[in-house]
Order: sequence, then structure tokens, then C-alpha cells
Amino acid sequence: MKQGDFSKLAKEYINRPGYSLRLLNNIASVPMMSRSKFKVADIGAGTGKLSENLLKLGFNVDCVEPNIEMLKEGINYTKNMNSKWTQGSAENTGLNDKTYDWVLMGSSFHWVDFKKAINEFERILKPNGKFTAIWNPRNLEVSEFHMKIEKKINEIAINIKRKSSGLSGITNRLTELLIESGVFKDVIFSETQYFLNFSRERYIGAWHSTNDIQAQVGESNWKKIINMIENETKGMDLIKIPYKSRAWTAYLGD
Repeated sequence: MKQGDFSKLAKEYINRPGYSLRLLNNIASVPMMSRSKFKVADIGAGTGKLSENLLKLGFNVDCVEPNIEMLKEGINYTKNMNSKWTQGSAENTGLNDKTYDWVLMGSSFHWVDFKKAINEFERILKPNGKFTAIWNPRNLEVSEFHMKIEKKINEIAINIKRKSSGLSGITNRLTELLIESGVFKDVIFSETQYFLNFSRERYIGAWHSTNDIQAQVGESNWKKIINMIENETKGMDLIKIPYKSRAWTAYLGD
């Protein structure tokens, strides 16, 4: 499995968490009665986790996803909602010029070519539009149980390097990078903490959706990691997971 290739993981994405509706609602700052006319695009939409949140908030969403297997799952996942799906990438969305009030990427902006993606978003955004990059990493430091799982993963797979999930990598300098791009005039960072209860089955399924670990450790070590997680969660009906939604919203200049 290659890093960034989610073809074999698409069906497991149903187990992943969504994002904080309260945080998204605050960033949107759009009256409910106006939301159906507010043009929103979810780029790198995956299987529709962020799209589902936006649809619940009353927006119609155009979803763009490069991976055909993820695209199929996303279409099925949101089939009874006001969404439209097309194949494309952050660097080449295929969307119309100056059409969107709000462009978002959920847990995927760290995979793109930054300069090409920013230029593409400038092309499809309306003159006063905004772009939000959002992630929902686990808030490990508040949970001894989840810290223990991570420690055991690192004992099995020594020197593993996790791809940014909103706590490292590009997010360390994202505000500066967005301003330095010359495309955006303001950037606002928002964060909230929340807990979700997963069944044991969903919790293990969410681990099966992780690309960065599987791409690095090989099949043998991956089986050891899954076996370890199954053993650590044995007898647990519900697993309480602490999350953070972390968002950077950049606003176009006049």
C-alpha cells in the first residue's frame, strides 16, 4: 500500500468520525434561511464525512474526490442528501470560475501540492470567498487509554512517521503559508474539543482506514498492531474517544 492511496480503505471510511458541527457552524456565519443559496465545495471529499456535516447544517455541497473507490462510497453515503459528486483533485477541481462562497478540505490538505491547490481555490472562489482546511485529530493527551495504544504501536513499528492529521506537519506553519501565498488577506484559526463514543467494531474499523501506518509498517507488523488493538479493547462495548476539530479559514482579498 502506498501513502496517499486510499483505494483499498474506502469501505472502512464509514467508521471514521465527522467534524464538530458547532465549529463548522461558527465558521460558516451564514443565516439558516440563506444556506441553500450559499455555494459550498468540499474538495478531497473522500467518502463524504465533512460533506455530511455541511449537508446537516443546511448547505448544498459540490463534492470533488480524485480516488474512484472513495468517490463511489461518497456518492452512496450521501445519496439522499443535496450533494453532487465529480472526480477531480485540489489542483484541478474541474469546477467553474468564481462560483463558490466557501471551499473546504477535510483531513486532506496535507496531501496536496500547496501552490497549485491555492491557485485553483482562488480561481473557483467568489471575490470575497473563503477557504477552510480542517482536521479532526484525536486528543490523545487527555486519555491514558489512547496514549497506551499509541505507545504500543510505536513499540511494534519503531521510527514510524505519522502523516499530519492536524497536529503536525503543514499545520505548524499553515497560517503563515496561507498569508505568504499572496492569495489570502486574513486567516483565522479555530479549535474545539469533543468526545465521541464508538462501538468496539467501529473503533477497530476506524484503525483499518488509516493509510499512513499501513503504508509504512508492512503486512506482518500491521497484523500485530490490529491484534494488539483487539486485545486491548476486548470486553469493551463502547470506547470514548477524545477529538479536536482544528480549522484554518483563509479569506480572499478584495
